[in-house]
Amino acid sequence: MRTSAKFTVTAATAAAAALALTACGSSSSSTSSAGKADQPLVVVASPTPHAQILEYIEKNLAAKAGLKLQVKVVTDYVTPNTAVQDGSADANYFQHVPYLDDFNKTHGTDIVSVETVHLEPLGLYSNKVKSVAALGNGATVALPNDATNEGRALKLLADNGLITLKAGAGAKATPADVASNPKNLKWKELDAAQLPRSLSDVDAAVINGNYALDAKLNPAKDALVLEKAANNPYANILAVKKGNENDPRVQKLAQLLHSPEVKKYIETTFSGSVIPAF
Repeated sequence: MRTSAKFTVTAATAAAAALALTACGSSSSSTSSAGKADQPLVVVASPTPHAQILEYIEKNLAAKAGLKLQVKVVTDYVTPNTAVQDGSADANYFQHVPYLDDFNKTHGTDIVSVETVHLEPLGLYSNKVKSVAALGNGATVALPNDATNEGRALKLLADNGLITLKAGAGAKATPADVASNPKNLKWKELDAAQLPRSLSDVDAAVINGNYALDAKLNPAKDALVLEKAANNPYANILAVKKGNENDPRVQKLAQLLHSPEVKKYIETTFSGSVIPAF
């Protein structure tokens, strides 16, 4: 999942995508899970890496597991949840739990997580120093300026000893929540997509894994420090409408998403910009 700055889409875009999904999936939405056992599992996903991972499963693993999988690719972050809620899709794969919780609260939906799958990790990058220790007094660090990722960025710095945060700062922390700053770091808040381009102008920048990949950075090799996948609340999930968690098709997909083959595919395809969270 990319930055929260991209969550807003036009109603027309979402509506058009929802209509397309309804056309392909509405015939199965009114039947029970048992009645749909022989029908394709319709999963709505973002293009990268979510749909790529699902398409790998569809081509290489699904048939052997007895799963018919239909992947619907959308580029907005509203349609996947509305389609699952209204039954025109069976599941989605594009979001992390903090976003899902906020969406459910805002839209009155009841979508739940089935399994965590992968993390698109934030990393600290620099063109000027080779280690966190080498950051000098008064160094300028660029941060993503959206609510979801700025707090993540500050937590990454805190987890690696550069700063401490005020008690209870939480996921939406901002520079105002920095309790101690031994290196007197200065902050430059930018749109997440601009952060790779800022590396020549700042001492370091915290960059999302997907944007790092777009900028030809290799998170596993180039990041000074990198988020860990284990127990990370921002790991992306397979999600369904509440009550459909035990649909046999959903369970088969969840098992395949956690398979050794998918883990290897993620690791070899995305070069550390996407990390298995299982």
